[in-house]
Amino acid sequence: MLTSRTAHVEAEVERLCQELGPGALLPGERELAERYGVSRSTVRLALAELTSRRVVERRHGAGTYARRTAPAQPLDALSFHDDMTRRGLRPSSRVLWCDEIAADDELAAHLEVPVDDPVRRFARLRLADGEPMARELLHVPTRIVPGIRGADLEGEASWYALLESRYGRRVADGVQTVEPVLVEGEDAALLGVPSGRAGWRFRRTSRDERGTVVERVDALVRGDRYLVEVGITRPRRPPR
Repeated sequence: MLTSRTAHVEAEVERLCQELGPGALLPGERELAERYGVSRSTVRLALAELTSRRVVERRHGAGTYARRTAPAQPLDALSFHDDMTRRGLRPSSRVLWCDEIAADDELAAHLEVPVDDPVRRFARLRLADGEPMARELLHVPTRIVPGIRGADLEGEASWYALLESRYGRRVADGVQTVEPVLVEGEDAALLGVPSGRAGWRFRRTSRDERGTVVERVDALVRGDRYLVEVGITRPRRPPR
């Protein structure tokens, strides 16, 4: 149970987070203790409670930060670029590598192409306001995107906008699965989280307005920065 002093510091630091804004570096424990006239142990207790409530984020060796709000991920046909823009964040991408492979049985089934058909692959790190959000592997049938290069998907470029403007294909719908995973090893380093942190794995197959499959995406997403938003509808009662 929190003491009145700890609860007071917790409330004051939460108010400070609102004043400074998401992502702001907070004063150190010593300064907070002096500011609120309490011991550093009281400040630590208050910060521990705020950390558990996801109000602040404590980074080893770097200090305590006001936590950024986790943007919700709706299960619709919005691109990462459009979704982040809609939430007031600046989207960007860094292409880690790209190549061309022959579709194996599984990939051919997802993309609805013959086995051994050429497929372009793009591994990208997706960022919002410069912070890593997801590691994404995009697969596209080569015949759909002739001449595409990795540089075309760098920076603030939108894949869906490129697909529509250059290749005349607008994503209309698709199927996406979501599962909880642990982010480990190289993926953890890329996303800037400790190994073993919880994350989401999104797998998506999308079609254009002609009904043609235009992408297969496998994305690993930071669990501390994404919420999964699902609309619900109560079933109507059958007529009596």
